[in-house]
Amino acid sequence: MQRELLKSKLPPGLPTPNDRTGLALKRRRDYSQVSWENYFDSCQDVNVGENSIFRIYKSGSSGPVLLLLHGGGFSALSWSLFTAKVTLLSNCQVVAVDCRGHGDTRTLNDLDLSIETLTDDVRCLVETLYPEDSPEIILIGHSMGGAVAVHTAAKCLIPSLIGLVVIDVVEGTALEGLSVMQSFLKGRPKSFNSIEKAIEWSVRSGQIRNLESARVSMPGQLMKCTIESGGQSESSSKIGSSGLYVISEASEKSSDKSDDNEASEERYEYQWKINLSETDKYWEGWFKDMSRLFLSCPVPKLLLVAGRDRLDKELTVAHIQGKFQLHLLPKCGHAVHEDDPEKVAEMLTMFMARHKFAELKQSCQSYMPCC
Repeated sequence: MQRELLKSKLPPGLPTPNDRTGLALKRRRDYSQVSWENYFDSCQDVNVGENSIFRIYKSGSSGPVLLLLHGGGFSALSWSLFTAKVTLLSNCQVVAVDCRGHGDTRTLNDLDLSIETLTDDVRCLVETLYPEDSPEIILIGHSMGGAVAVHTAAKCLIPSLIGLVVIDVVEGTALEGLSVMQSFLKGRPKSFNSIEKAIEWSVRSGQIRNLESARVSMPGQLMKCTIESGGQSESSSKIGSSGLYVISEASEKSSDKSDDNEASEERYEYQWKINLSETDKYWEGWFKDMSRLFLSCPVPKLLLVAGRDRLDKELTVAHIQGKFQLHLLPKCGHAVHEDDPEKVAEMLTMFMARHKFAELKQSCQSYMPCC
């Protein structure tokens, strides 16, 4: 035994190289894509006006509608885990929207992200979904989506609005952060060789701290592109019935070619669906005067932030005066609802129960704290 230990040059009790390889394989994380069907009941493409098609994901059949607006660069799939959690806790419906220029929504001008256009999109979508009797609606927005939710509520564009929830966006810190936003965007990889590489990057970089959420939401931020011989890319993204991004028909045909023609087969990469850098002229309009507008909304309000340092003076004073409800999630990054979807779902459920917007489901009444 001593001879064997000397040969391996490892002290007693440590794994051999072969053992370490096995342990490494066991610890390897799964970065494969997961379908939205595990979290939502259905998806639908809604024709809004003559030239716009909005992709929405839905769950639930009764109770108030939670209209979910994602942040800049994200997609409706960022709400996947939250949706599964909140519909287990309360009787509510969820409608998660791919905003203009994001996900699988298509408009004539996908780069027009002015606050006027984005709020009008929300109004038109609600009127299209509910042309007659609109159900009670709670607007919930993260980052850019939070700003859109505030402006929409302040303009009274949804008559059946009963509540407003804003996630990790505050006027003061948002405006201060705009100066470094371009640097952040330029620092991201421009493309990925595979969906798995993109998911791995999102987790390792800290953009999304929840691996399960990254596996379902990250693909919604990307499009599959064909790499031409000159090095340029052409979009060839296609969604399969399972909700997974699959190879286009052209690439399926190329896969049938013989090995002799492998060099001429098409190659692919995954690029960001929207070039946010080209929309910077709209950023200030999202957040300017947001605190005043948030406080002016006549419906009950909930603000969820990753840290108290996010609050500016106006909101700090207003919270002390009891003008809105506040919850902190200090262990989360910017994508609060992705990093800790269960906690966010519990907080929203308490918010709805407190204002009698929705009933708790029998299965969760025993452990939900008093509202």
